[in-house]
Amino acid sequence: MTKFKDKTILITGGASGIGLLMAKLSIQNGAASLIILDIDRTALLKAETQLKSSGCEIIIFPVDLTNEEQLTTTIHEINRRKLMVDILINNAGVVTGKDFKDHSEVEIDRTMKVNSIAPMKLSLSLLPQMIKKGSGHIVNISSAAGMLANPGMSVYCASKWALSGWSDSLRIEMERERTGVKVLTVTPYYIDTGMFKGVSSPLIPILKPEKVAKRIIKAIEKDKIILRTPEIIYLLPFVKGILPKRMLDLVIGKLFGIYSSMNTFKGRTNDQN
Repeated sequence: MTKFKDKTILITGGASGIGLLMAKLSIQNGAASLIILDIDRTALLKAETQLKSSGCEIIIFPVDLTNEEQLTTTIHEINRRKLMVDILINNAGVVTGKDFKDHSEVEIDRTMKVNSIAPMKLSLSLLPQMIKKGSGHIVNISSAAGMLANPGMSVYCASKWALSGWSDSLRIEMERERTGVKVLTVTPYYIDTGMFKGVSSPLIPILKPEKVAKRIIKAIEKDKIILRTPEIIYLLPFVKGILPKRMLDLVIGKLFGIYSSMNTFKGRTNDQN
């Protein structure tokens, strides 16, 4: 069992959405220090004010995860302050809701860097201290889109497939080497935040962020290796495995309406949460 009490937690994209909700829950569960990385400086300062607690130190870093220099500087500053992170939650994410042919190279780079590369680099920088002390927890917020192709979010799907594959591979390596470092991969369906504003889902309910945040914290405490939500997402790998591709397109695309879910997507700009 993993405890939050007296631990140092680092959350990317922690100034709003489920990141901020998980920050609040971490404090409620007794975290000693909370480090938040976010691109939105205004939201960061607001979150810092909201989260100030006599029992928890709040440390904020305005950082654009696509900027190599900013990310490196932030990692260096964390190490310089000798902040020993016990639980890393790679939560920041971005999505561009359009067909692949309409993407720019900048949008492709940004999506892959925020959703896939930044979590790997941040984890790589913190792993040595976790392995040295024989404990630690890395939590990667991937997506159900990391298991299923979907028109209108091809690059997002690619980034989350990469994140999920890396995350579970890391888990196996940490277990094989008996490092004491635990890895959790989270694959939620659409969450009702600004990031996916406007998506439609006729059969599967869009998730409430409060419920998702609570489930993630519980999964960390119980040392789970995978969390899929809602429960029906646990059936997805099985359904993909038994149905021919054209039949899968019919069931997922037509029956569940997933392939048209991004048709009404609006989202929000400059969103890393």
